[in-house]
Amino acid sequence: MMLSILLTGCFLLRPLPGKLYKRALANKPYDVIIVPGVPFNGKKWDFKMKGRVLWADYLIKNGIANNVIFSGGAVYTPYVEAKVMALYAQALGTPQQHIFIEDTAQHSTENVYYSYMLAKKLGFTKIALATDPFQSNLLRKFTKTRFKLHITHIPFLIKILKKIDNVYPVINTDSAKVNNFRSIKETQTKRYRRRGTSGKNIVFEPE
Repeated sequence: MMLSILLTGCFLLRPLPGKLYKRALANKPYDVIIVPGVPFNGKKWDFKMKGRVLWADYLIKNGIANNVIFSGGAVYTPYVEAKVMALYAQALGTPQQHIFIEDTAQHSTENVYYSYMLAKKLGFTKIALATDPFQSNLLRKFTKTRFKLHITHIPFLIKILKKIDNVYPVINTDSAKVNNFRSIKETQTKRYRRRGTSGKNIVFEPE
């Protein structure tokens, strides 16, 4: 049902995910894709996390991207989002040597920025953002105006995910769990969190 809602919503986005995907194919392969995190409930991935991880795995296995950076700390739950996603990706068969983790970001803008800086440190210059269509659209202005290197958007396609989503990997999340965890709702005010969402808490380094 959630995939159907996303599919309907995709028609409201400009440019359309399908068009962005075709553009990406014309310029493949990408050195690395950035995949923002999703809170994990300690039991199983939700449809957002599943979609993003499946898409990352698909892009790598089909030669569209060579590496992936999963980004996200323990924000709303005691589980480091990037580590959980990496574990799922490994369970799907994404080669471990092509998986990198950025585990400090607390907001989507930080996911992009901190992963971008990590990508540069790793020597990657051809960078793409691979996430769901809605988040991709929300981050378009941020990625277009803030970075020296171009960040291509490759939002996932529902029609492709439907063909590959019949998977049920089992992972051990012990290594991704944080002790003495405190939620961002306890450590940050609403106003500060709103600033974080728009990227106003980031200390940008000169490029």
